[in-house]
Amino acid sequence: MTGHHEPATDHATLTPVKPVEPELLVVTGMSGAGRSTAANALEDLGWYVIENLPPQMLAALSELVSRMPGALPKLAVVIDVRGKALFADIRESLNALSAAGVAYRVLFLDASDETLVRRFELARRPHPLQKDGRVLDGIGSERLLLAEMKAQAEMVLDTTALNVHELGAAVTELFSESGPVVLALTIMSFGFKYGLPVDANYVADVRFIPNPHWVPQLRPLTGEDAAVSDFVLKDHGAADFVERYVHALEPVLEGYRRENKHYATLAIGCTGGKHRSVAVAIELAKRLSQYPRVTTSIRHRDLGRE
Repeated sequence: MTGHHEPATDHATLTPVKPVEPELLVVTGMSGAGRSTAANALEDLGWYVIENLPPQMLAALSELVSRMPGALPKLAVVIDVRGKALFADIRESLNALSAAGVAYRVLFLDASDETLVRRFELARRPHPLQKDGRVLDGIGSERLLLAEMKAQAEMVLDTTALNVHELGAAVTELFSESGPVVLALTIMSFGFKYGLPVDANYVADVRFIPNPHWVPQLRPLTGEDAAVSDFVLKDHGAADFVERYVHALEPVLEGYRRENKHYATLAIGCTGGKHRSVAVAIELAKRLSQYPRVTTSIRHRDLGRE
Protein backbone atom coordinates (compact mmCIF):
# COMPACT_ATOMS: atom_id res chain seq x y z
CA MET A 1 0.00 0.00 0.00
CA THR A 2 1.53 3.31 -0.93
CA GLY A 3 -1.13 5.46 0.64
CA HIS A 4 -1.84 6.97 -2.78
CA HIS A 5 -5.49 7.19 -3.57
CA GLU A 6 -7.05 8.06 -6.88
CA PRO A 7 -9.42 10.99 -6.52
CA ALA A 8 -13.02 9.96 -6.14
CA THR A 9 -14.81 9.91 -9.43
CA ASP A 10 -17.48 12.53 -9.72
CA HIS A 11 -19.99 10.94 -12.03
CA ALA A 12 -21.40 14.30 -12.85
CA THR A 13 -18.16 15.08 -14.66
CA LEU A 14 -18.66 12.02 -16.85
CA THR A 15 -21.72 13.43 -18.48
CA PRO A 16 -20.94 13.68 -22.18
CA VAL A 17 -20.74 17.23 -23.34
CA LYS A 18 -21.55 17.45 -27.00
CA PRO A 19 -19.45 20.16 -28.62
CA VAL A 20 -21.26 22.96 -30.30
CA GLU A 21 -21.39 22.21 -34.01
CA PRO A 22 -21.71 25.40 -36.01
CA GLU A 23 -24.15 25.44 -38.86
CA LEU A 24 -23.26 27.20 -42.07
CA LEU A 25 -26.06 27.98 -44.47
CA VAL A 26 -25.45 29.49 -47.90
CA VAL A 27 -28.47 31.40 -49.18
CA THR A 28 -28.48 32.14 -52.89
CA GLY A 29 -30.74 31.96 -55.92
CA MET A 30 -32.37 34.04 -58.61
CA SER A 31 -32.46 37.80 -58.35
CA GLY A 32 -35.93 38.82 -57.22
CA ALA A 33 -36.73 35.40 -55.70
CA GLY A 34 -36.61 36.68 -52.12
CA ARG A 35 -33.09 36.32 -50.75
CA SER A 36 -33.44 39.38 -48.52
CA THR A 37 -36.79 38.21 -47.14
CA ALA A 38 -35.31 34.80 -46.35
CA ALA A 39 -32.35 36.50 -44.67
CA ASN A 40 -34.68 38.56 -42.47
CA ALA A 41 -36.60 35.43 -41.43
CA LEU A 42 -33.36 33.65 -40.52
CA GLU A 43 -32.23 36.65 -38.51
CA ASP A 44 -35.51 36.56 -36.59
CA LEU A 45 -34.77 32.92 -35.76
CA GLY A 46 -31.42 33.83 -34.23
CA TRP A 47 -29.15 33.16 -37.17
CA TYR A 48 -26.21 35.51 -37.66
CA VAL A 49 -26.76 36.67 -41.22
CA ILE A 50 -24.17 38.24 -43.49
CA GLU A 51 -25.55 39.59 -46.74
CA ASN A 52 -23.66 40.07 -50.00
CA LEU A 53 -20.57 38.25 -48.81
CA PRO A 54 -17.93 38.00 -51.55
CA PRO A 55 -17.49 34.25 -52.22
CA GLN A 56 -13.74 34.62 -51.79
CA MET A 57 -14.31 35.33 -48.09
CA LEU A 58 -16.42 32.24 -47.46
CA ALA A 59 -13.54 29.94 -46.50
CA ALA A 60 -11.94 32.49 -44.18
CA LEU A 61 -15.24 33.16 -42.47
CA SER A 62 -15.93 29.46 -42.05
CA GLU A 63 -12.51 28.95 -40.48
CA LEU A 64 -13.23 31.73 -38.02
CA VAL A 65 -16.54 30.14 -37.06
CA SER A 66 -14.98 26.70 -36.63
CA ARG A 67 -12.44 28.17 -34.21
CA MET A 68 -15.17 29.76 -32.09
CA PRO A 69 -18.23 27.57 -32.63
CA GLY A 70 -20.00 28.93 -29.57
CA ALA A 71 -19.74 32.51 -30.76
CA LEU A 72 -21.63 32.01 -34.02
CA PRO A 73 -23.31 28.61 -33.85
CA LYS A 74 -25.66 29.40 -36.72
CA LEU A 75 -24.26 31.43 -39.56
CA ALA A 76 -26.08 32.23 -42.79
CA VAL A 77 -24.34 33.95 -45.67
CA VAL A 78 -26.34 35.45 -48.50
CA ILE A 79 -24.38 35.32 -51.72
CA ASP A 80 -25.20 36.96 -55.00
CA VAL A 81 -23.47 35.05 -57.77
CA ARG A 82 -24.68 36.93 -60.80
CA GLY A 83 -21.24 37.47 -62.27
CA LYS A 84 -19.44 34.63 -64.03
CA ALA A 85 -16.24 35.34 -62.11
CA LEU A 86 -18.08 35.29 -58.79
CA PHE A 87 -19.81 32.05 -59.74
CA ALA A 88 -16.46 30.36 -60.34
CA ASP A 89 -15.26 31.71 -57.01
CA ILE A 90 -18.19 30.31 -55.04
CA ARG A 91 -17.76 26.85 -56.55
CA GLU A 92 -14.12 26.90 -55.53
CA SER A 93 -15.02 28.19 -52.08
CA LEU A 94 -17.66 25.51 -51.51
CA ASN A 95 -15.32 22.80 -52.74
CA ALA A 96 -12.69 24.09 -50.32
CA LEU A 97 -15.21 23.90 -47.48
CA SER A 98 -16.02 20.28 -48.34
CA ALA A 99 -12.32 19.40 -48.54
CA ALA A 100 -11.77 20.96 -45.11
CA GLY A 101 -14.63 18.93 -43.64
CA VAL A 102 -16.83 21.98 -43.00
CA ALA A 103 -20.49 21.02 -43.15
CA TYR A 104 -22.75 23.43 -44.97
CA ARG A 105 -26.07 23.50 -46.72
CA VAL A 106 -27.31 25.56 -49.64
CA LEU A 107 -30.76 27.14 -49.77
CA PHE A 108 -31.62 28.14 -53.34
CA LEU A 109 -34.52 30.53 -53.92
CA ASP A 110 -36.30 30.43 -57.25
CA ALA A 111 -39.48 31.70 -58.90
CA SER A 112 -41.08 31.50 -62.33
CA ASP A 113 -39.86 33.84 -65.05
CA GLU A 114 -43.27 35.53 -65.16
CA THR A 115 -43.15 36.22 -61.43
CA LEU A 116 -39.59 37.55 -61.51
CA VAL A 117 -40.44 39.88 -64.40
CA ARG A 118 -43.43 41.21 -62.49
CA ARG A 119 -41.37 41.80 -59.35
CA PHE A 120 -38.71 43.73 -61.27
CA GLU A 121 -41.40 45.82 -62.94
CA LEU A 122 -43.00 46.63 -59.60
CA ALA A 123 -39.62 47.60 -58.15
CA ARG A 124 -38.84 49.59 -61.32
CA ARG A 125 -35.36 48.13 -61.38
CA PRO A 126 -33.46 46.51 -64.25
CA HIS A 127 -32.26 42.96 -63.93
CA PRO A 128 -28.52 43.05 -63.17
CA LEU A 129 -27.71 40.84 -66.19
CA GLN A 130 -30.09 42.26 -68.79
CA LYS A 131 -27.55 44.81 -70.12
CA ASP A 132 -29.24 46.45 -73.12
CA GLY A 133 -31.88 43.71 -73.42
CA ARG A 134 -35.09 42.93 -71.60
CA VAL A 135 -35.58 41.78 -68.01
CA LEU A 136 -36.40 38.34 -69.41
CA ASP A 137 -33.01 38.23 -71.14
CA GLY A 138 -31.28 38.87 -67.84
CA ILE A 139 -33.33 36.17 -66.12
CA GLY A 140 -32.41 33.68 -68.84
CA SER A 141 -28.70 34.45 -68.46
CA GLU A 142 -28.93 34.09 -64.69
CA ARG A 143 -30.72 30.74 -64.98
CA LEU A 144 -27.93 29.35 -67.14
CA LEU A 145 -25.33 30.65 -64.74
CA LEU A 146 -27.00 29.17 -61.66
CA ALA A 147 -28.25 25.85 -63.06
CA GLU A 148 -25.44 23.84 -61.49
CA MET A 149 -25.80 25.59 -58.16
CA LYS A 150 -29.54 24.88 -58.10
CA ALA A 151 -29.03 21.22 -59.02
CA GLN A 152 -26.63 20.76 -56.12
CA ALA A 153 -28.59 22.72 -53.52
CA GLU A 154 -29.97 20.74 -50.58
CA MET A 155 -33.07 22.93 -50.48
CA VAL A 156 -34.83 24.65 -53.38
CA LEU A 157 -37.63 26.96 -52.34
CA ASP A 158 -40.01 28.13 -55.07
CA THR A 159 -41.37 31.56 -54.12
CA THR A 160 -43.61 31.98 -57.18
CA ALA A 161 -46.87 31.84 -55.26
CA LEU A 162 -45.55 33.36 -52.04
CA ASN A 163 -45.78 36.93 -50.80
CA VAL A 164 -43.13 38.21 -48.41
CA HIS A 165 -45.07 37.04 -45.35
CA GLU A 166 -45.61 33.54 -46.75
CA LEU A 167 -41.95 33.28 -47.74
CA GLY A 168 -40.92 34.30 -44.23
CA ALA A 169 -43.23 31.63 -42.81
CA ALA A 170 -41.80 28.98 -45.15
CA VAL A 171 -38.23 29.78 -44.10
CA THR A 172 -39.29 29.79 -40.45
CA GLU A 173 -40.84 26.37 -40.90
CA LEU A 174 -37.65 25.00 -42.44
CA PHE A 175 -35.30 26.32 -39.77
CA SER A 176 -37.48 26.68 -36.67
CA GLU A 177 -36.00 25.82 -33.27
CA SER A 178 -39.35 24.42 -32.16
CA GLY A 179 -38.34 21.11 -33.59
CA PRO A 180 -36.09 19.94 -36.36
CA VAL A 181 -38.09 19.73 -39.53
CA VAL A 182 -36.47 16.80 -41.22
CA LEU A 183 -38.57 17.10 -44.33
CA ALA A 184 -41.03 19.79 -45.35
CA LEU A 185 -43.26 18.54 -48.17
CA THR A 186 -45.29 20.84 -50.37
CA ILE A 187 -48.19 19.03 -52.02
CA MET A 188 -49.16 21.06 -55.06
CA SER A 189 -52.23 20.56 -57.22
CA PHE A 190 -52.08 21.89 -60.77
CA GLY A 191 -53.73 21.72 -64.18
CA PHE A 192 -51.82 20.14 -67.07
CA LYS A 193 -53.35 22.64 -69.46
CA TYR A 194 -51.44 25.40 -67.64
CA GLY A 195 -48.12 23.55 -67.81
CA LEU A 196 -46.00 21.45 -65.49
CA PRO A 197 -44.68 22.99 -62.24
CA VAL A 198 -41.02 23.78 -62.79
CA ASP A 199 -39.97 22.94 -59.25
CA ALA A 200 -41.73 19.60 -58.70
CA ASN A 201 -39.64 16.67 -57.47
CA TYR A 202 -42.41 14.21 -58.30
CA VAL A 203 -45.38 14.60 -60.63
CA ALA A 204 -48.43 12.35 -60.55
CA ASP A 205 -51.20 12.42 -63.17
CA VAL A 206 -54.69 11.76 -61.75
CA ARG A 207 -56.60 12.28 -65.00
CA PHE A 208 -57.45 8.57 -64.88
CA ILE A 209 -60.07 9.36 -62.21
CA PRO A 210 -63.62 10.13 -63.46
CA ASN A 211 -63.91 13.89 -63.92
CA PRO A 212 -66.44 15.74 -61.69
CA HIS A 213 -66.49 18.43 -64.38
CA TRP A 214 -68.97 16.27 -66.28
CA VAL A 215 -71.34 16.04 -63.32
CA PRO A 216 -73.49 19.19 -63.62
CA GLN A 217 -74.05 19.67 -59.88
CA LEU A 218 -70.31 19.22 -59.14
CA ARG A 219 -68.92 21.33 -61.98
CA PRO A 220 -69.04 24.69 -60.16
CA LEU A 221 -67.49 23.22 -57.00
CA THR A 222 -63.83 22.42 -56.36
CA GLY A 223 -61.84 19.59 -54.81
CA GLU A 224 -61.98 21.48 -51.52
CA ASP A 225 -65.73 20.83 -51.34
CA ALA A 226 -66.83 17.64 -49.61
CA ALA A 227 -69.14 16.60 -52.43
CA VAL A 228 -66.31 16.67 -54.97
CA SER A 229 -63.80 15.13 -52.58
CA ASP A 230 -66.18 12.25 -51.87
CA PHE A 231 -66.86 11.74 -55.57
CA VAL A 232 -63.12 11.62 -56.37
CA LEU A 233 -61.80 9.64 -53.43
CA LYS A 234 -64.56 7.05 -53.35
CA ASP A 235 -63.63 5.96 -56.84
CA HIS A 236 -61.95 2.59 -56.45
CA GLY A 237 -59.00 3.52 -58.66
CA ALA A 238 -58.42 6.77 -56.80
CA ALA A 239 -58.46 5.14 -53.38
CA ASP A 240 -56.06 2.46 -54.58
CA PHE A 241 -53.76 5.07 -56.12
CA VAL A 242 -53.58 7.16 -52.94
CA GLU A 243 -52.84 4.10 -50.83
CA ARG A 244 -50.11 2.80 -53.13
CA TYR A 245 -48.58 6.22 -53.84
CA VAL A 246 -48.11 6.98 -50.15
CA HIS A 247 -46.55 3.57 -49.68
CA ALA A 248 -44.26 4.11 -52.69
CA LEU A 249 -43.09 7.42 -51.23
CA GLU A 250 -41.88 5.86 -47.98
CA PRO A 251 -38.39 4.95 -49.32
CA VAL A 252 -38.24 8.38 -50.95
CA LEU A 253 -38.80 10.09 -47.60
CA GLU A 254 -36.13 7.93 -46.01
CA GLY A 255 -33.75 8.66 -48.86
CA TYR A 256 -34.29 12.39 -48.53
CA ARG A 257 -33.44 12.12 -44.83
CA ARG A 258 -30.24 10.22 -45.56
CA GLU A 259 -29.23 12.77 -48.19
CA ASN A 260 -30.03 15.67 -45.85
CA LYS A 261 -32.69 17.01 -48.19
CA HIS A 262 -35.18 19.05 -46.23
CA TYR A 263 -37.65 20.33 -48.78
CA ALA A 264 -39.52 18.67 -51.64
CA THR A 265 -42.54 19.32 -53.81
CA LEU A 266 -44.99 16.64 -54.91
CA ALA A 267 -47.19 17.81 -57.76
CA ILE A 268 -50.59 16.25 -58.49
CA GLY A 269 -52.10 17.17 -61.82
CA CYS A 270 -55.47 16.87 -63.52
CA THR A 271 -56.84 18.71 -66.53
CA GLY A 272 -57.63 22.10 -65.05
CA GLY A 273 -56.34 21.85 -61.47
CA LYS A 274 -59.82 22.37 -60.02
CA HIS A 275 -61.37 19.07 -58.95
CA ARG A 276 -59.42 15.79 -58.97
CA SER A 277 -55.90 17.07 -58.30
CA VAL A 278 -57.14 19.30 -55.49
CA ALA A 279 -59.00 16.51 -53.71
CA VAL A 280 -56.14 14.03 -54.10
CA ALA A 281 -53.52 16.59 -52.98
CA ILE A 282 -55.48 17.27 -49.80
CA GLU A 283 -55.80 13.57 -49.06
CA LEU A 284 -52.10 12.92 -49.71
CA ALA A 285 -51.08 15.80 -47.45
CA LYS A 286 -53.31 14.44 -44.72
CA ARG A 287 -51.71 10.99 -44.91
CA LEU A 288 -48.09 12.08 -45.36
CA SER A 289 -48.34 14.44 -42.39
CA GLN A 290 -48.80 11.37 -40.21
CA TYR A 291 -45.19 10.33 -40.82
CA PRO A 292 -42.73 11.32 -38.07
CA ARG A 293 -40.80 14.54 -38.56
CA VAL A 294 -42.52 15.34 -41.80
CA THR A 295 -44.52 18.51 -42.26
CA THR A 296 -46.85 19.11 -45.17
CA SER A 297 -48.30 22.20 -46.74
CA ILE A 298 -50.77 22.41 -49.60
CA ARG A 299 -50.73 24.74 -52.56
CA HIS A 300 -53.37 24.76 -55.28
CA ARG A 301 -51.51 26.45 -58.11
CA ASP A 302 -54.33 26.78 -60.63
CA LEU A 303 -57.45 26.82 -58.47
CA GLY A 304 -59.56 29.81 -59.45
CA ARG A 305 -58.07 30.27 -62.91
CA GLU A 306 -61.15 28.97 -64.69
